[in-house]
Amino acid sequence: MVRIGIIGIGFMGYTHFEGARDLTNARVTAVATRDAAKLAGDWTSIQGNFGPPGGHVDLSDVRKYTDYRQLIADPEIDLVDVCLPTDRHFEVVMECLQAGKPTLVEKPISVQLPEAETMVRTAREKSVPLFVAHVLPFFPEFRFAAEAIQDQRFGKLLAADFKRVICRPDWSSDMSDFRKLGGWGIDLHIHDNHFIAHACGKPKAVFSRGLLQDGFVNHVHSTYIYDNGPAVTCVSGGIAGKALQFSHGFSLYFENATVLFDAGTLAGNWVVSRPLSVMNADGTMTHPELGGSGKWCGAFTDELQLAADTLAGCRQAGALSGETALAALQLCWAEARSIESGTIVPV
Repeated sequence: MVRIGIIGIGFMGYTHFEGARDLTNARVTAVATRDAAKLAGDWTSIQGNFGPPGGHVDLSDVRKYTDYRQLIADPEIDLVDVCLPTDRHFEVVMECLQAGKPTLVEKPISVQLPEAETMVRTAREKSVPLFVAHVLPFFPEFRFAAEAIQDQRFGKLLAADFKRVICRPDWSSDMSDFRKLGGWGIDLHIHDNHFIAHACGKPKAVFSRGLLQDGFVNHVHSTYIYDNGPAVTCVSGGIAGKALQFSHGFSLYFENATVLFDAGTLAGNWVVSRPLSVMNADGTMTHPELGGSGKWCGAFTDELQLAADTLAGCRQAGALSGETALAALQLCWAEARSIESGTIVPV
């Protein structure tokens, strides 16, 4: 049994807690927060941009800490799950690694590249598992896409186009200023960069055009450059009209099929413009069965399960790899330099 301790009970801490309810051979046994009401099980103040709001939680079987350092020091915690704001990641993750505690940290690993490099290097030097919770590869459509690219079930990937766009988010004061988050080029677009690095491998360079504000990217069109690899592009940013709250999707061009997906929140409604569709070489179209629990936090359950299984020696870290998370952040900063210079930038 992998015993998980969550540090930080905001929206993501709540999401991880709910996702952990369905884990096999793992469960949450401790939480840490300075909020007395949350320690008492009143999570009604929690609201995110997906899923239900928080409610009242039974924490009678969960150890409760006001000081996260006590949770890190707890000998009965096998995996520390850091769900704090991004600007706290470096400090707390480094304390976990120095204590020899396997750690899962919410994305992005950091906004600052030197901090991310230090975390990954320290984890490697101390042989302490470091997982970074980029959840996109665990959503059914994206899991299918990554597996199809990697196992070449439709032949080699020849080209791919990804998108992830939002309007300026006014539903949260914490998100209204993109500078606090590293710009949409990190907070939002790092999902795409991580998925591309995970599914296609780390490109050798990028060429990007877009919009910079105060040194941060808030909209980008990128071309990812591989040696003898696929032609991969992506558009991402936070400049859409207000009715386009969110949209993501992909077009994947394989030797023997084309795979399409497009969905988003349009004028307050979730719209699947193109369900996951395989355009076969024989002219037929199929819609793969995706499985999954169907729960709002199901992808987070799968993410946590992989971390627990990796600790138990059953699986490899895969999409949770700290090295892949670092590559994603390196891509983000290379895109910013490419926009500023108008040149191809090595990664």
